[in-house]
Amino acid sequence: MANTPRDPLTSLRRSIASNNPPTPTTSPDAASSESATDNLGIATHLHFTNPEPHTFSLDTLTRFISSDHPVDLRSIYFAWQQKDVNIPVYIASAQKLSDELGSLDRAGSKVQNLVFAERLDLITWLEGASDESEYIKGLESDSSAAKSAQLASGALGGVSTVPSGAAGARSGKQIDPRLQEIYNLERKMGDRNSILRGIKPTDFSHIRKHSEQFFKDRKKPSAAAPTTTNTTSLASRDKKPGRRPDPIILLSPSASSLLRMSNIKSFLDLGTYIPPDSNLAGSSATANILHVSRLLPSIDNQRPFRFILVDTPEQFKPDYWNRVVAVFTTGQTWQFKSYRWQNAPDLFKNALGIYVGWRGEDVPGTVKGWGRGVTSAQVEKWNPQQGISGRWRDREVVEGIWDRVEDSMRSRGWSKDGGPVEK
Repeated sequence: MANTPRDPLTSLRRSIASNNPPTPTTSPDAASSESATDNLGIATHLHFTNPEPHTFSLDTLTRFISSDHPVDLRSIYFAWQQKDVNIPVYIASAQKLSDELGSLDRAGSKVQNLVFAERLDLITWLEGASDESEYIKGLESDSSAAKSAQLASGALGGVSTVPSGAAGARSGKQIDPRLQEIYNLERKMGDRNSILRGIKPTDFSHIRKHSEQFFKDRKKPSAAAPTTTNTTSLASRDKKPGRRPDPIILLSPSASSLLRMSNIKSFLDLGTYIPPDSNLAGSSATANILHVSRLLPSIDNQRPFRFILVDTPEQFKPDYWNRVVAVFTTGQTWQFKSYRWQNAPDLFKNALGIYVGWRGEDVPGTVKGWGRGVTSAQVEKWNPQQGISGRWRDREVVEGIWDRVEDSMRSRGWSKDGGPVEK
């Protein structure tokens, strides 16, 4: 039996998980170390060693779909290499590599820029933080096996598709999906029960619809009676379970902000404040996407939420604004000029505002004027002599911020199975 063809996306994800990244090469034969190169402009192939040596051309089209077209492996691998740089650097580097490929007269070879949402989704999937991706098509073998499983169970036809004389059926063993497809082509001989039941699935949705409407009309209250319909429970009943979106937290890009991309992760994740320009800060100042996981017990006490931290919405899709749960602000209104809600009172009706300042200093008047939509917190000033050892009060401040975020998300409809109510 022929081996299942290898998939470049799966190979790349597996190599990242095993901390054994692939090697760009200038030839399909990677036996010689002379063919290895770090320059994607001259590389033609990507060599993998896990679980066994194999090679893909960098021009191979993958299952990742952007603008209804598959993205080549070179662009995918380049996006992974650039995962920690900000958007302008990524775009400039992609253009530089495309120019280099063009100078080598490689027809059709060009690095495709992935927009913010696509790049974030790809990196999340490659890192193994998510097993689902709205941009990655499923493997054909997976869909074939799933279809065969449905046929075998009778889900698609009302009767079992395994012939009564099949060896697998007699022995009770699971049928190989490919063998099952052969059985599916055979003519089915029904017994008394299958003939009575029929082979076509019956759709009772129209009957259910009319019966529900009938009982709904009978239960309608009279005009004089008060209406007590629980619309919340109806909405939750009709809501179909799906992939829960990741909530987004926006930071202020202001240089005067106490919390920036370089120190926000240590603050929210570890409960320790470190100055953003300190070499103790754990995150690179050039990173434009960070992630923090947090369990919110009152919403989901089993599965932590995965928060996305960014300091600019320039690559947001319109629906991303529904996922913004908090905005860190310094009180400077220019921060909101590129936001969906450019007026601060409107913004903080839709997302929690957070101001963090020094303990003992007054909260800016603009922040106070925004009302209860903005929560204020104060941390101790940084003492270089004490360093991190003197930051024991930070944890209490951080927990207070997370409590407000959790309360705000719960009030806006976040649940263990889905995001907020559409705004």
